[in-house]
Amino acid sequence: MSSSSAEVPATGWAGRKLASVSVLPVLIGLLVATILYSITIGRYGLSVGDVAYILIDNVHPLTAPYWEPVQEVVVEQVRLPRIMAAVIVGFGLSVSGAALQGLFRNPLVDPGIIGVTSGAGFGGTLAILIGLQGYPLLAMAFLFGLGSVFLVKLLSTVRARTSMLTLVLAGVIISAFFSAAISIAKLLADPFQKLPAITYWLMGSIASTNYLDVLLIAVAVVPSTVAIYLLRFQINIMSLGEEKARALGTKVVLVQWIILLASALISAGVVATSGIIGWVGLVIPHVARALVGADHQRLLPVSGVLGAIYLLVVDDLARTATTSEIPLGIITALIGVPVFALILRRLHAKGGWSGD
Repeated sequence: MSSSSAEVPATGWAGRKLASVSVLPVLIGLLVATILYSITIGRYGLSVGDVAYILIDNVHPLTAPYWEPVQEVVVEQVRLPRIMAAVIVGFGLSVSGAALQGLFRNPLVDPGIIGVTSGAGFGGTLAILIGLQGYPLLAMAFLFGLGSVFLVKLLSTVRARTSMLTLVLAGVIISAFFSAAISIAKLLADPFQKLPAITYWLMGSIASTNYLDVLLIAVAVVPSTVAIYLLRFQINIMSLGEEKARALGTKVVLVQWIILLASALISAGVVATSGIIGWVGLVIPHVARALVGADHQRLLPVSGVLGAIYLLVVDDLARTATTSEIPLGIITALIGVPVFALILRRLHAKGGWSGD
């Protein structure tokens, strides 16, 4: 009787582990399908076959292309860059949010909560105000994002220890400061040219994304997500608490700063090219954690792919729901707020985040 009862939990655990391992391949397949479908939808209708042949023609030229030149322009110059940008942005924000939540053992932490987004947003706003674009704008957004990280870490650290509550409160303070600074910049901006550009940019959009913008985002996001993933085991240890992490030999301060700097670079790249897109890094990691658990070896890639799918679907909705383009930040907030409210209810019912 005891042996059979012991076999049941073991079998159930093995089944859950197998299910969590199979989540990532399924999500990758879903991402590929979503990308192909996203290229087909819009005011200029295309079939999946047309899209596939147009893309294949770039690798292996067909002897007799049957599509019109305008179809190739729509696929390669209009839709593909913004789809690539949506995938990279969603992946980076979700990985960053998952890493920060695990690092600080706080389900409310994301780049926006700790002040990085507002700091980078002010840097980008200031760049637009003085007429900078491209890499100078990215550099300014990164510098202000980095400065906000430094200020938040400075305010929340006492005697080489970081208080979680103080971290969030410091993030609120820094975010409020940079939000006020953004308001001043908007007040000083030209109301006919720069002010509309700043306002629309701050709401988040990838409508005018080109391949240079995609390159800017990739340069910011790809190395940072790789650095975060290389620290996946250290994040697992850090999620046990700083005292246990130090006892196990983890270089706590170094790990914290690497992840904070990587998150700042991701936020800077996203804000510089796409404006402020909130709620992705806050909500998606919770959904991924419900699918594969809290082990960051599986959580980080699943969060990234899930975030890429989510933001791609949001972008599809933004460009097809109405006759005019809807900023991404509006849709992510409308979806993220009720979803996060449900997550908080679930966490409260289970007795806290540790029960997740």
